[in-house]
Amino acid sequence: MAFKDKLQKFIGDDKEGEVETVSSDEFYKDTFKQTGTSGNKMILLEPRAFSEAQTIADYLKSRNTVVVNLKRVTPEVAKRIVDFLSGSVYAIGGDLQKLGNGIFLCTPNNVNVEGKISGDEKSKAKKEEKQEENEFDW
Repeated sequence: MAFKDKLQKFIGDDKEGEVETVSSDEFYKDTFKQTGTSGNKMILLEPRAFSEAQTIADYLKSRNTVVVNLKRVTPEVAKRIVDFLSGSVYAIGGDLQKLGNGIFLCTPNNVNVEGKISGDEKSKAKKEEKQEENEFDW
């Protein structure tokens, strides 16, 4: 025990066994300081590769709203990006909504979105024709 006491005196840590807890608001305030961006922006992005998904998640972590247009990527990459963003949004307590074909709204927990955009009611024949033209019908 003597070695432990000497080590604590040397380090200057008189608190033994205490764990510091940080609230989510304090965490986000620290994140703002690190990134230097304010949380009151709406950012429009058109990623061209999966590697840009991390940038979108960083904006969300900084409490910015992001509208993502996935029409410039292949359907496979678009699904990967949506999966990644779903996990990111869940982790920060935010929300992910589909606005249109290949367009998604990602919001952090400090933004409330009211209402929903309903899908078009079409007959099966028109929907099948549209599906052949449209790769993002998921």
